[in-house]
Amino acid sequence: MMIEDSFDRRILANMEIALERVCGKTPCGEQHDVRKRVAGAIIRCAKSGNTTLGALTEAGEKVLWRMSGDAA
Repeated sequence: MMIEDSFDRRILANMEIALERVCGKTPCGEQHDVRKRVAGAIIRCAKSGNTTLGALTEAGEKVLWRMSGDAA
């Protein structure tokens, strides 16, 4: 099943904006593995019913923060 089949256009737009906002905050934000992990967190957040832009962005930021902590 494709992600587009799971969410309406508004939620998909919020998810895309959240991904770009989060990944735009870090120099490594264009790396595939970083974007994949952030996107995964955003998808899980949306599947749980938290579909606001703020909630989706926060979910992505938490993963990014954990990733930066892992690197330290």
